[in-house]
Amino acid sequence: MTAAALQPFKLAGLTLHNRIVKAATFEGRTPGGEPGPELAAFHARFAKGGTALTTVSYCAVSPDARTFEDQLYLHEGVFGGIKALAEAVHAEGGAVSGQLAHCGGFKRNTPVEARRPLGPSGGINQYGLLSGVPLSGAMGKEDFARVVRQYGESAHLLRRAGFDALEIHMGHGYLLSQFLSPASNRRTDEYGGSLPNRMRFPLQVLAAVRAVVGDDFPILCKINLADGFDGGMTLDDCVQACRLLEQGGIDAIELSGGYVSRTPMYLFGGGGSPLPAMIRAEASSLHRLMLRLGGGKLFPSLPYRDLYFLEQARRVRDAVQVPLVYLGGASSAAHIETALAAGFDLVALGRALLYDPDLCRRLASEPEYQSGCTHCNGCVASMALPGGTRCTYNV
Repeated sequence: MTAAALQPFKLAGLTLHNRIVKAATFEGRTPGGEPGPELAAFHARFAKGGTALTTVSYCAVSPDARTFEDQLYLHEGVFGGIKALAEAVHAEGGAVSGQLAHCGGFKRNTPVEARRPLGPSGGINQYGLLSGVPLSGAMGKEDFARVVRQYGESAHLLRRAGFDALEIHMGHGYLLSQFLSPASNRRTDEYGGSLPNRMRFPLQVLAAVRAVVGDDFPILCKINLADGFDGGMTLDDCVQACRLLEQGGIDAIELSGGYVSRTPMYLFGGGGSPLPAMIRAEASSLHRLMLRLGGGKLFPSLPYRDLYFLEQARRVRDAVQVPLVYLGGASSAAHIETALAAGFDLVALGRALLYDPDLCRRLASEPEYQSGCTHCNGCVASMALPGGTRCTYNV
């Protein structure tokens, strides 16, 4: 690993022992929403391999914030499990972050707290069409207050459990991303229209979380550089949003892209299509049929590019002073060196760490190290299989 990547980095009151972050990738290890030893072992393994900060994916802020039932949601009943997870990561010398998330109007299962999932604007809920939840509704003023409170309560629970940081998910087409994207936010009140208006609710969430965790506790957010389709959030929007996040007191921003319901391959930077494996893993015959009929448009095989978000992310780097986390196609010592030399403070890895959890230790002793990840994206489908998310190539 380069000398720069081996250097500690201070993020608010947390000192990371190097510059490498395990990006949030849904683990598939919370059946019924319950965290257990398998989830703890999954994250402890990255810490053992030298990763400085591992991110627990999709910690839903309420039962209704899940896209499907087998996702973790934060409440007192899971406190023991998430505390054990934090202790397992710490025992291996790492730090752990929890990704606070809400699905908004994109949900597969019947809602718990409402008759239909709620987002910035009503419309078709593509994910729930075959599950009895075909429509989404628009949030009202009482919904804003409730959801903001849920983010704060969830942040408090994670901090009490011993987590070292939090990541607020503002990307990939989930609730806060739905507010940021003009394609899904068609409101005409103070929460819609201009980018500052579309940022109003995400900034309220950030303020509520900050009020709970204090100034010394790191809050990161994940945000799209672009949604990847016409009419969606653009790079110019992202630059403006990151300036507002900086003003709002965010500690670091992780830059990503793509919209799960429309442009998932944009997030992956191309590579092999996970569609055949997704069809095999899908339990519902109706959903298997729909994947066969229409999945090719969402999940085409595309040429893969190393460091595929770098040029877009540089635009944000030039616009803000806040620490930035580079994510997207870094899988070698040279890639990490390039991202850090471009001014990014941390580098997040997903598929490369799934392929080799010891990547950080290898980088320290093998300066020419190149991950063997082929970007086949088989790991995307594995989240629905017994055993959870894993590399399906390096087995």
